[in-house]
Amino acid sequence: MTNNEILRRIRYIFDFSDSKMIAIFGLADHKVTREQISDWLKKDDDPAFQKCSDTELAIFLNGLINDKRGKKEGSQPVPEERLTNNIIFMKLKIALNLKADDVLEILALADLSISKHELSAFFRRPGHKHYRDCKHQVLRNFLNGMQMKYRVDTELSPWPQKKPK
Repeated sequence: MTNNEILRRIRYIFDFSDSKMIAIFGLADHKVTREQISDWLKKDDDPAFQKCSDTELAIFLNGLINDKRGKKEGSQPVPEERLTNNIIFMKLKIALNLKADDVLEILALADLSISKHELSAFFRRPGHKHYRDCKHQVLRNFLNGMQMKYRVDTELSPWPQKKPK
């Protein structure tokens, strides 16, 4: 999955407006324009399409954490220059304040069943002997499950839905 796809999916899941997207970047102390947001969200074959860098997506995810959980006192975390699926998965888990069981439920919505041990391997440090790379399929299924849980108009959602802020 590309950074642009992930950005588009998150925007769709939570029904964020351009103004909300700009505000989320602002929560991570980064200023973006409506044109930048628009160019990142365009389809890949659009002539105005611009690639969203790892650093820009990391800033957005840090802002999403601040939006959903509140901004921490002091300086903001330094955005990663290189993102992996594991880091993206971890930042989404933190932003939504999810425990392991919550993540497993969301994955189950997308018909992906993994054990708690497999899940915890994604959140370990890369040098750890039980660390495991998060493949695109796992991240894609997590985003699909998030859509079923959090998107108001998605069918088959077993939970009552609230409109996002």
